[in-house]
Amino acid sequence: MNNKVMIRRLETGIPGMDNLLGGGLPEFSFNLIAGSPGSGKTTLAHQIMFSLANPDYRALFFTVLGEPALKMLRYQQQFSFFDIDKVNESIRFVNLSADLMERNFDGVLSRIIEEVQAFSPSLVFVDSFRSVMQAAVSEEQGVATLQNFVQQLGLQMTSWQATTFLIGEYLTPESETNPVFTVADGILWLSQNVYHNSMVRKIQIVKMRGQAQSPGLHTFRINDNGIQVFTRAIVKQDSAAALTTREVVSHDRLSMGIPNLDEMLGGGLPTGYSLLVVGPSGSGKTILATEFLSEGARHNESGVIAVFEKSPSQLISGKLNALVKSGQVGILDSHGLDLSIDQTLHDLIEMVERMQAKRVVIDSLSGFELALAPEFSENFRGSLYRMIAELTNRGLTVLMTSELEDRYTDLRFSPFGSAFLADAIIVQRYIEIAGQFNRVLSVVKVRGSGHSKDIRLFDIGDKGIVIGKTLSGYTGILSDRPTSAPR
Repeated sequence: MNNKVMIRRLETGIPGMDNLLGGGLPEFSFNLIAGSPGSGKTTLAHQIMFSLANPDYRALFFTVLGEPALKMLRYQQQFSFFDIDKVNESIRFVNLSADLMERNFDGVLSRIIEEVQAFSPSLVFVDSFRSVMQAAVSEEQGVATLQNFVQQLGLQMTSWQATTFLIGEYLTPESETNPVFTVADGILWLSQNVYHNSMVRKIQIVKMRGQAQSPGLHTFRINDNGIQVFTRAIVKQDSAAALTTREVVSHDRLSMGIPNLDEMLGGGLPTGYSLLVVGPSGSGKTILATEFLSEGARHNESGVIAVFEKSPSQLISGKLNALVKSGQVGILDSHGLDLSIDQTLHDLIEMVERMQAKRVVIDSLSGFELALAPEFSENFRGSLYRMIAELTNRGLTVLMTSELEDRYTDLRFSPFGSAFLADAIIVQRYIEIAGQFNRVLSVVKVRGSGHSKDIRLFDIGDKGIVIGKTLSGYTGILSDRPTSAPR
């Protein structure tokens, strides 16, 4: 006989939020939504409320703001989740500001209890009770009186047959002493921080009783549709091990679409590998990536390219333009500032799943780093590691390009120490032969597989990249030239 109590989990209606919570909000739980002013607490509460409320599952929303509820609703109506037909029928708003001015805390608490008993809601929200604290201090009623009110309110909210939410502006040190944090079944912490000229919003599930939530801080954004959460990718132990111990199956390889390059790689690029193509400006990195996607299309394998440097109008031309128009390649235009790794990964995976793509191109890591909000760019290596591990763990084959300054006499394999996360590396360089610049290409790494050690000349023409002979027959000299290279 199984006497285990099963707790129903409520879907929040916020993209990415239910995964963060571990499946949704536990029904009849008492939750605290806390954070700094302007971090999105009321928007989060309204989005949950409008998603769940219906005539059979009603919501009661208390506000103690000094402004009318209509003014608050005026702005909330701008979000797509707002449904005016639910107001008054499924959702009732009660403004307690007048009660706060005329009565003591016991009177305010009694009013809340009366409204709950009369309306019999399934959802109860009490918003901005922090303003009650400010009123208490100004009226010299004392902080102790306020804390007692909040504690009594919290105890009442846990006793109702409803899922309840207390919303307030708290600072981190207060969470260590305030008793309401102990009573709460769930604590959702929102924050917004300014890094240089960028503003980043984060959410953390500090506590959620009875279920395993995603740990750590996760990025979220507020747009016309409301809040969208981008769950932070966490590299699983088996995924991390796969980056260093992946076995190569000789027949399970992808063609690059460039004659002689598959041979240099030892038979093609193993499926599920990450390939880093590095080289100076104009060396042909994007053209090589285009050939990689084009070859996939020839084998009925869809592809996705994420653009971080060039705008689509600059990038989409010729062969790639035809692939996009045919629907065989999708373009993720991330040409902008203040991106987050988690949002980019979310958008990539969403497009990959929609197109059932097998090949992914990131062009380029250099532009990606510049487009990130400063907080993310400061830990670019770690964030990039999580992103690539998540993509390759899904069986995707990833090609990344990165600009590498050609110093001619110095041989390097990647910028910002990112070579460790790539399973394979192709380096493009310029050399001088008989007074002319020439392009050369070499495969310096294919994890767990034999590959060519040759340095081979290549050229770019109407038919794309053409790989020529090795340098063994030449006596050219690598010269100390200015680091700028011809385009």
